Amino acid sequence: MKSQLENILRKVHAGRLSPEKALAALKHYPYQDLEYAKIDHQRELRKGFPEIIYGLGKTDGQILGISREIVKQGGNLLVTRIEPATYRKIKKAIPGACYQPQGKIVYLKKRPVEPGKGLILVLTAGTSDVPVAEEAAVTCDMLGNKVERVYDVGVAGLHRILGEYDKLNRARVIIAVAGMEGALPSVVAGLVTVPVIAVPTSVGYGASFKGLAALLAMLNSCPGGVGVVNIDNGFGAAYLASLINHL
Repeated sequence: MKSQLENILRKVHAGRLSPEKALAALKHYPYQDLEYAKIDHQRELRKGFPEIIYGLGKTDGQILGISREIVKQGGNLLVTRIEPATYRKIKKAIPGACYQPQGKIVYLKKRPVEPGKGLILVLTAGTSDVPVAEEAAVTCDMLGNKVERVYDVGVAGLHRILGEYDKLNRARVIIAVAGMEGALPSVVAGLVTVPVIAVPTSVGYGASFKGLAALLAMLNSCPGGVGVVNIDNGFGAAYLASLINHL
């Protein structure tokens, strides 16, 4: 790994490799091996943002180890699906780290990110959908986007979403988060000319099948312009929305 980097640097110094080509070569430079995790420090060169940690299923020690190395390299930190007890350990090891308790997401912005072109609007059908929406909203913000939230505007009272029509028209991308029958993204897509990213949530009674009913409804959405991510995947919706907003 070291010899590959030294070889690239020698070519740059000798004038046989341009800085642009050196940067392209470093995009695929090997990872840092912690045995339990292989940290891809070059991901920011390829994707525009450092590796993001999915916390669920990892031990506190593993999360802390990966987080420390990302921060040590000067990267912005984003850790999803984190319980308060784990956050307290992260905060002790990385004092600047912040926590959004509803979204269960840890974040630390150490350096600026390229700003998005416009506004990402995050909607929820109900208050019960807010945890997934907060995961999306915090992720959008960390990825350099201007974000606004509009919560509890589901189809049980259509006048509520119509009352936010001006905000819908100002958005460049919309994330619509809904459980139950998952109708909100279809309604919104029928009102706007921008992409709508639909996020089904596992909110609902028995026949919602923990979000499957909402997922299938969103996949069968009638208006054009609706894309669908997995159940409860606020992070995935935010990453896609950010890519669109940076085009």
